[in-house]
Amino acid sequence: MQRFSASARGQDRPRFDVPVPGGGYRWWYVDGLSDDGRHGIVVIAFIGSVFSPYYFAARARGDADPEQHCTINVCLYPPRGKRWSMTELGAGALERDANRFRVGPSSLAWRGDRLEIDIDERSAPLGLPIRGRVVVRPEGLNETAFSLDAGDRHHWQPIAPAAKIEVRMRAPSLSWQGDAYLDTNAGDRALERDFAHWNWSRGSRSSRTSINYAVTQTDTLQRGLAVEIDAGGTLTEKALPPPLALPRTGWRIGRELRGNGTATVARTLEDTPFYARSLLSVEDGNGATLTMHESLDLERFQRGWVRRLLPFRMRRAG
Repeated sequence: MQRFSASARGQDRPRFDVPVPGGGYRWWYVDGLSDDGRHGIVVIAFIGSVFSPYYFAARARGDADPEQHCTINVCLYPPRGKRWSMTELGAGALERDANRFRVGPSSLAWRGDRLEIDIDERSAPLGLPIRGRVVVRPEGLNETAFSLDAGDRHHWQPIAPAAKIEVRMRAPSLSWQGDAYLDTNAGDRALERDFAHWNWSRGSRSSRTSINYAVTQTDTLQRGLAVEIDAGGTLTEKALPPPLALPRTGWRIGRELRGNGTATVARTLEDTPFYARSLLSVEDGNGATLTMHESLDLERFQRGWVRRLLPFRMRRAG
């Protein structure tokens, strides 16, 4: 397996005014877990929504303006049930500058030393409200970005691998705090043109965050990276651990974790025909670590029957 290579210097914080080429994408990703492990949240702000059936069709037409396909995806994972929203809007609903990113009624703003996220969305498919504020306070910032593919078209940067999060929601009514993570991904063209599969994970313990990333390109070349980052943002590359077997999802998506020890699925957070998000318990002899994990099957994503299902979860408004 070839290793990812460090690319040009990345962002020194979230910067929302970076250009995105036609057919390309940029997203900013936040996840958080409560101190007691019972709650979770994921927020992803997209320019050029990579899994949108509408953006997929626009690329096929040769009319792929990423700013016409923007969304702020919100996923709440309380102890029972969940709320999930992904409403795509066009360029008329987008406002962005270096410090602020707004799509419709929801926004992300970098203020001094923290990221503030104001959420006003409706869940799919029932339309239940998702309203509240999330504050992410990085413990350190990392400026190193990595090239994910051999062609240097896709890049990933863990901006704040270790952070604290405060979640205050009005609808549903809940409040908690815990550990968080912030990164950004960007690409010059569609993910499915260059990748067939990928698996990613992040787990934190004692102010140190471990991230493992493994991808298979469409030419079958496999690439990967393992990094450990301390609270100050200092990044150290490690040897990529061996794969740990995990059960397939209900949709038969393969899940692979790179790590040492043993891993079990504590909770499957998302189980879709092409994507899975899971909360794992990883035991390495020094105690168990709750680990966020995702698996992506881009070969499955391109099948027509999958894209026809997506509007039930990813609606377009306006």
